[in-house]
Amino acid sequence: MTDRLKGKVALITGGASGLGANAATLMAQEGASIVVADIAADRGKAVADRLGSAGHFVRLDVT
Repeated sequence: MTDRLKGKVALITGGASGLGANAATLMAQEGASIVVADIAADRGKAVADRLGSAGHFVRLDVT
């Protein structure tokens, strides 16, 4: 883990699963604060919870 993204905020749409969840995890490990945005509230909250204090969830439909 590095602080390469410390002080940055990443908004990850589709962050509740798949590539979005993986991107959120990797960016959090690099020091970013993460906003997990997804229509699937339960899964999105679970991803944000796994990120600890770096993770935040917003229910969002981007269609």
